[in-house]
Amino acid sequence: MLCFLWGMAFVPNLLVTWSSAAFIISYVVAVLSGHVNPFLPYIRVGKPSSHPQPSQAVSPQVSGRPAEIPRGTAPPSDTGTTPPESGIFGFMINFSAFLGAATMYTRYKIVEKQNQTSYFSTPVFNLVSLVLGLVGCIGMGIVANFQELAVPVVHDGGALLAFVCGVGYTLLQSIISYKSCPQWNSMSTCHVRMAISAVSCAAVVPNIFKMRLSLLTATCPWNIILTSLRKKLKHRGRRLLASLRPPCKTTRPTTGF
Repeated sequence: MLCFLWGMAFVPNLLVTWSSAAFIISYVVAVLSGHVNPFLPYIRVGKPSSHPQPSQAVSPQVSGRPAEIPRGTAPPSDTGTTPPESGIFGFMINFSAFLGAATMYTRYKIVEKQNQTSYFSTPVFNLVSLVLGLVGCIGMGIVANFQELAVPVVHDGGALLAFVCGVGYTLLQSIISYKSCPQWNSMSTCHVRMAISAVSCAAVVPNIFKMRLSLLTATCPWNIILTSLRKKLKHRGRRLLASLRPPCKTTRPTTGF
């Protein structure tokens, strides 16, 4: 058992190293390509574009291709939304999701073996934490493959899934650590894990409200379109029913002499 623990220690180490490299490399490539400001990576850089005259306005789409956003006027974006850094970011985060799933499954088997040796907690906690962790890794894959500027609704949904499930996983693992103390964990290790979980909860709450707002904003135009279509169909249905009704015949009163 001890050899197994030492042998699998490279998986979480590789996960942390690879994930950190994914953000650093994509940031460096974005800065060297001139896509973002080195000190404000959420703002694109470039010379501000001059305001076009009404006669020189470019249509949103030409020959079925979307128009490019002028540099200097683009909305805020991450460092992994435009080529070539988007491809690097997507590839590395996909591998990070795989490493995360491998790490969580390894932790699941370790806790399962420890619980069989000396029972300290119900296996449900361990199984639920594994499911939450795997769902969070799926959310990471969604974030990596659907960039923010291309499909923001899917990107935000995947990020929300990764954040919420990741926080749930850390909380359950902290509870398991306290239950297995002091045989398998020291009290200081349990306190550190719970502190990380508390910081993660405090960080994810404002992001949840932000992503919910962005999802509602993204779906708002569809609600307007559906409402207008429903009104038009209702109006046309009334006109069709009115045209099908037979005309009312008015009879002139007869006067008798």
